[in-house]
Amino acid sequence: MDRKHNKSIVPVARMLRKNMTKEERHLWYDFLCKYPVRFSRQKVLGKYIVDFFCAKAELIIELDGSQHYEEKNIKKDYERTKYLEGYGLQVLRIPNNEVNLNFYGVCEYIDAAVKSKLKK
Repeated sequence: MDRKHNKSIVPVARMLRKNMTKEERHLWYDFLCKYPVRFSRQKVLGKYIVDFFCAKAELIIELDGSQHYEEKNIKKDYERTKYLEGYGLQVLRIPNNEVNLNFYGVCEYIDAAVKSKLKK
């Protein structure tokens, strides 16, 4: 990674933590903050800020709103994912509507991914 702690974007990460989306708040307060393996929110990793990060499982969770499905953002997300995967991190991209419509299924998916990564 370029720099693990990129000080220039820390203020942006703080602002994002204070202004989480409805889906990020739901996932954080109703699942991840109580999860037995520690997650961080709005974590600076190199030149990016990821929605949620579990260092122990080397896992990133990105919640994607509708803007992520626009052509220009699909390419950006692909490049971002490849950059993060280059450091051995797994990126789970979850659509916001899944958090809203299938919250239990999203939690099971995340739990299975964490457990799978910790077995290795």
